[in-house]
Amino acid sequence: MQPQRLTPPPAITPEEYRARRQALIAQLPANAAALIPGAALVTRSNDSDYPFRQHSDFYYLTGILEPDAWLLLLPGRDAGESVVFCQDRDPTLEAWTGRRLGAEGIVAQHGIAEAFENAERDECLPALLHGRELLYLPLDNPMALEVAEEAYRDAQAGKRRGAPGVAGWLDVAPLIHEMRLIKSEAEIAQLRYAAEVSAKAHVRAMQSASPGLHEYQLQAELEHEFVWQGGSGPAYGTIVGGGANACVLHYIENSAPLTEGELVLIDAGAEFALYAGDITRTFPVSGRFSEPQRALYEVVLKAQKRAVAAVRPGVSLTEVHEGVVADLTAGLVELGLLEGPVEARIEDESYRRFYLHSTSHWLGLDVHDVGSYRTADASPRPFAPGMVLTVEPGLYVPEDAEVDAAYRGIGIRIEDNLVVTAEGNDILTHGVPKEVADIEALMAKN
Repeated sequence: MQPQRLTPPPAITPEEYRARRQALIAQLPANAAALIPGAALVTRSNDSDYPFRQHSDFYYLTGILEPDAWLLLLPGRDAGESVVFCQDRDPTLEAWTGRRLGAEGIVAQHGIAEAFENAERDECLPALLHGRELLYLPLDNPMALEVAEEAYRDAQAGKRRGAPGVAGWLDVAPLIHEMRLIKSEAEIAQLRYAAEVSAKAHVRAMQSASPGLHEYQLQAELEHEFVWQGGSGPAYGTIVGGGANACVLHYIENSAPLTEGELVLIDAGAEFALYAGDITRTFPVSGRFSEPQRALYEVVLKAQKRAVAAVRPGVSLTEVHEGVVADLTAGLVELGLLEGPVEARIEDESYRRFYLHSTSHWLGLDVHDVGSYRTADASPRPFAPGMVLTVEPGLYVPEDAEVDAAYRGIGIRIEDNLVVTAEGNDILTHGVPKEVADIEALMAKN
């Protein structure tokens, strides 16, 4: 039987992309320009390329999905403040790889003021930058830096003729990333759908799991659901870790068999319209938790639920993480995996033997999304409505840990996606169970 089809949200409109460009332009000095390259195709082997994925910053400002495109923003330009350079129209290449929009298509479909094909870029760019003394660009992009350096050399040569030109450059990324941190309603709709698809995939994996299957077979169930529901595939490398493999935080081999009596940890999310879902669930391969598994799982679940409830405007990620550390450490002491006062084990960080990572990260066009976790004065950044984040505490007991053997080789992580609202938060990933009884009931229906 085919999976139930979900209804995806409307696409983000050209008007919203235009508003984003205007918001960035408003932050630039009048004598500045901003140059933001898109992503290029990357060779996988010989003449085969990796599947193309647009650069998130470029996509955020344009919605353009073609490779080898550049965005140039020119504050105050009478002929239009946004210019795009795009792939050349080429009927022969298009017969092999698909139709290209060309300059006319970019203007018509994406609301760009003016566009040129890349064949004209070397000729047009110097003229467009004439009189612009400051250039904003991503400083980690070698191609953009080459343009800036050439424009600077041209400006230095032009000084003898009294012509102004590029005198220096600054990083544009912090300006864009600050904008990306607060999601619009249209963005939240994309994230909500990515979360809904991800949740359905996790439910499907739970219902499919049984001893004797391999980790990659659960990966196949997940990723089939992602694409079936209109996603481009996984938002990051799917993690399916059975048994002790769950103690490897970024385990992606997904090659081992699933064994009766063990847990399996799945960290996987769909990408939809370039927005990421990111869910982790841990469940028993054979459908029922053992008593040690249940005890450790309940420690993580209690910490996760308290952390979710703590997310609201004005609270910082640091505060949420500190609460999780306190809850997990108390649970470890109660189960005998740590000894002594809870406060002392927090202070000496001995809990880090079992909890190595932070509790959260931003979520958006990138699964570990952009935006500073601290304010300009370096203090922890308080949550604000429109921020989207994960909450994902975990405990990982290595096989060589000097603890009760019943807990060795158990890895547990529970992760949900939240959007901060004026009243608190909205959980986007509620469609997949995390209570022990609910997981066991779901798996009993297999």
